[in-house]
Amino acid sequence: MHEPLHTFCVAPMMDWTDRHCRYFLRLLSKNAILYTEMVTSGALIHGDKERFLKFNAEEQPVAIQLGGSKPQELSECAKMAEDAGYIEINLNVGCPSDRVQNGKMGACLMAESELVAECVAAMKNSVQIPITVKSRVGIDNMDTYGELADFISIVHSAGCSCFILHARIAVLKGLSPKQNREIPPLNYQRVYEIKRNFPELEIIINGGIKNLAEAHEHLNHVDGVMLGREAYQRPYVLSTVDQEFFHSQDPVPERLNILEHFLPYVDEELRQGTALRHITRHILGLFQSQPGGKKFRRYLSENAVQTRSRLNGTQTCYATSTTLSRK
Repeated sequence: MHEPLHTFCVAPMMDWTDRHCRYFLRLLSKNAILYTEMVTSGALIHGDKERFLKFNAEEQPVAIQLGGSKPQELSECAKMAEDAGYIEINLNVGCPSDRVQNGKMGACLMAESELVAECVAAMKNSVQIPITVKSRVGIDNMDTYGELADFISIVHSAGCSCFILHARIAVLKGLSPKQNREIPPLNYQRVYEIKRNFPELEIIINGGIKNLAEAHEHLNHVDGVMLGREAYQRPYVLSTVDQEFFHSQDPVPERLNILEHFLPYVDEELRQGTALRHITRHILGLFQSQPGGKKFRRYLSENAVQTRSRLNGTQTCYATSTTLSRK
């Protein structure tokens, strides 16, 4: 199987990019690669495997992000993910949270490049789909270009040819995950330099990208861009991704049409017992900065919690669209 081209991706985001979110985002772009939340190897091996691996076929192309540092466990999980139908396994070497560090996962692994290489090699040997790595551009006292280049070189030798680089270092002691997304300065030039010096690798840039104009600029230097929180909080930014990055001739979807196409999914999920609020929380930003946008968010937030029946659930979503369409 060929490596996917990561021209445009939406980042894995804990508590956000679940299957309901991904189904919704797919209505905005058919081509952007979507990623799951991080799933730990322990959760897959010892927990509810079916729940963690479940996704809808309509979400494709979709990749799974794994967290872990035990090569054999990651190998088993990679095989489960491939069998489930994911197009790619991404290893999390970028999350700075204390909880993740305590499980020997995430950004702290940048200090153990040989172990990351072992993990990549183990997964590579068990599946046919691509193995990719998402990391920061450094951590704490390992904040030089040379150290990042050494990390990439070692992990590449184990079979990873695609790196997603969040263009900030991770400060593992003293900063919260939120602060780690804001305080360490962005260093796009370091990511560009990695691409210049490793032209054979696919290098994807992530971190602080606010709009598609910025994404286009980055593509002058790297192979792909990954949008994170901006894509979640202002999802309509994805509405022209297919036309701008994948040469699609399809019309740009309108906000109300996206919402209307989402309703059958909501209806089916409610039939299966999913709480409405677990679905609607992901669409609150659809009308961000639009007339009626605050009313849309308020109506959904208030009524999704109160809704009990399937019929009322779909009516709650539909009421927001009809209210806005009359503006």
